[in-house]
Formats: sequence, structure tokens, C-alpha cells
Amino acid sequence: MPPRADISTAVIGGSGLYRLFDPAAAEQLEVSTPFGSAEISVGTLAGRRVAFLTRHGAQHSVPPHRINYRANIWALRSLGVRAIVSSSAVGGISTDYPPGVLVVTDQFIDRTHGRADTFFADASVQHLPAADPFCPELATIARRVLREAGEDFRETGTVVVVQGPRFSTRAESLWYRAAGADIVNMTLYPEVPLAAELNMGTVNLSFVTDRDAGVVEATSDPGQESVTSDLVFDRLAAAQPRIVAAIEAIVRAIPADYEPRELIAPAAVDAVLAEAAR
Repeated sequence: MPPRADISTAVIGGSGLYRLFDPAAAEQLEVSTPFGSAEISVGTLAGRRVAFLTRHGAQHSVPPHRINYRANIWALRSLGVRAIVSSSAVGGISTDYPPGVLVVTDQFIDRTHGRADTFFADASVQHLPAADPFCPELATIARRVLREAGEDFRETGTVVVVQGPRFSTRAESLWYRAAGADIVNMTLYPEVPLAAELNMGTVNLSFVTDRDAGVVEATSDPGQESVTSDLVFDRLAAAQPRIVAAIEAIVRAIPADYEPRELIAPAAVDAVLAEAAR
């Protein structure tokens, strides 16, 4: 599918965010890619045309380790997307990240395994600079927008991305916290580096739903509020208006002439995009 001049921004919805537009007012696309197809809706958000896809499918039927990350990212880039605003549900590992706060995530620790995590696995060898995996410019915009809205949020956060679909043990939560992680998630890797490989900028807005495996202050009951799927989805449902409003404000604030960092040679990116779709 050729690039669309009217689409430069995309929103990727995490758990709980399965629809962004009124279906009657949105354009539904099935984009064929070299890695399979991706379902994308295109509609109007914050006065501009925006592409939207939901990681887990409309019925939350795709588990984290089965998401077709390469197809999703390739499809968005093929439409002309330069900036991605994503939402994620996360558990709070650090006590500074309690349930209910938003986080502008700026670092990740990868603890996944077996996921296809690069577009350059064959003839072309490309080494992605990843010291700052999320786009600093987009993160600055998000922080400003959230401050102006009076949001309860954290300006930075390191997410440890685990394989899923199971939640962490208490020992794992303590281990991640000792390693410097603030929050835990199952889907931001390899989504973020794949976008960077195709020279797209990403900003992530995470919502802390729980305290992961009950990691609280040592003086508290270590068994309180151990994470369950029901707890996560109940809190996500209650927070959806707030999350969508924040996403819309961030999208509105992204400059029309935004240009992402060039982390991979454009010729190498063009070669990936020229691969035959299937």
C-alpha cells in the first residue's frame, strides 16, 4: 500500500484500548506486509488524520508473545507514519510508581525471548543505536502536555518487558526492582526498537494498574494486592477516558513538520519497505 500524505501519526492501543474512532466514521484497512497482514483503522483525532491499531486485537485475543510486531510496524511505516503514540498497561515495581499514575516511559529492559525483533536479520546488517529508545522530542512534548493538564504522572520510567502471558513471581518483581526497573509490561519490546529501525519516533504513555506481584514497602503486608487480570482490566476501564484524553492532547501537540531521528540509513529502510508483501 502506498504512503498516505494525510497520515503521519499513529496510535497503538494497549490493553483496554481497542477502539479510538467511531467505526462509522473510520476507514478500515487491512495492510499486507512481508510478515503477514495488519488491521488498521484511520480516523480523525485532534483535528488530524491518525492511524490506529490495537496490539491485542479488538477482542483481546492475541497474547503478548504472539503479537505480529513486525507486521504492525511495517504497515504503519508503509502508510507514511513518522510518529507513534502508544498506550500500555503496566505494573508498578517501584513504590514511586503507585497504581493510578501515568508514566512517560523512556527506557526499557528486555526480558523477552524468541520474538522476531529486527527487520535486518538476513543480508543487510544494521546496528540500531538504542541508548535512548523512545524519541526524546516526543517525550518532551508529552511531559509538557501532561503538566498543562494537571495530570498525576511520572516524567521518566524504566520498563522491564517480560515474556508473558503470565504475571511475575514475587522474586522476579524484586529482581526487576533491584535491576533498576520502575514498571513492568509485556508488549513494548520489540515494538519500540522495530519502529526505530524504520526511522519512526515513539512516545509511550503507560498507566500503572497494580503493584505487580505485591511489591510494597518492606513494612507493609507483602501479600496485599497481588496482580490479577480482573484487577488490571477493571482499573483500565475506569481510566480509559483519562488515557484517551491524554493521547489526544499529545497527538494535537506533535508539530505537523515533526521529523524523527534518522537512526538507520534511509536506503536500508527503503529496502525493507520494498520487500514484497504477502
